Amino acid sequence: MPREYVSALIKGQEYADSMYMSKKAVYDQLTSDYGEKFSSDAANYAIANIKANWNKNALHKAKEYQEEQNMSPDAIYDQLTSDYGEQFTPDEANYAVQHLDK
Repeated sequence: MPREYVSALIKGQEYADSMYMSKKAVYDQLTSDYGEKFSSDAANYAIANIKANWNKNALHKAKEYQEEQNMSPDAIYDQLTSDYGEQFTPDEANYAVQHLDK
């Protein structure tokens, strides 16, 4: 296993665990010239091996938007799925919005 792959996995796991990022956002951060600058192969390895519940990450972000910015469920959904926002999948965003008050 190349050391770069292990490093990408460790860094990606940190983003998923501490910042509650989506799978796509973690990948983008790992490969970004302004982020970690890992190769796409290393980032793909990391994404495939990160132990995360992406639905729960989406819910955590949704609750932040609800509590800190008083956003409506529709606005939260849009923010969660936006390419310029959190980049969660529609299914993950739906899960989050449906569980906001639970």
